[in-house]
Amino acid sequence: MTPAAVVLVEGASDAAVLETLARRRGTPPGDVAVVVLHGYTNLGTALAALAPAAPDRVAVLCDAGAATYCRRAAGAAVPVRVCDADLEDELLRALGTARVHAVLDACGELAALHALARQPGRRGRGDDENLRRFLSARSGRKARYGALFAAELDLGALPDPLRRVLDDVGL
Repeated sequence: MTPAAVVLVEGASDAAVLETLARRRGTPPGDVAVVVLHGYTNLGTALAALAPAAPDRVAVLCDAGAATYCRRAAGAAVPVRVCDADLEDELLRALGTARVHAVLDACGELAALHALARQPGRRGRGDDENLRRFLSARSGRKARYGALFAAELDLGALPDPLRRVLDDVGL
């Protein structure tokens, strides 16, 4: 079955967030495909592969550092939605430290975050910086927590890039 819409994203954590939000918004499975590019430089190839039977709705979600490249590769017909810094930054700001800590605590990993923050090289760094390091320190952690954080977001107040990319593809 060909999906009605496709969202192209850089990595598995981005896909986990969008798939969670699509489910929460009531999107039936198979209506949207979230395609992981494994790096933005694969965007042009992915779009070319879609071209013969492209769905009606295609959009790209990217980090701020890749915005110029993605806009150039996508062209004018494909909307590119840009996260301020990156998707993790959007999620952390939207949820706030207390809610992020509550999710980590529920998963039994809040003590691990605090242990990381006590390391000599991490002392004096802000909580957001330590959270970002914590999320990227173990394989699969960004995707796992991306989905958990997306489950905690208020659907009526999604970060702008997330709301817009979901609206672009009719989710």
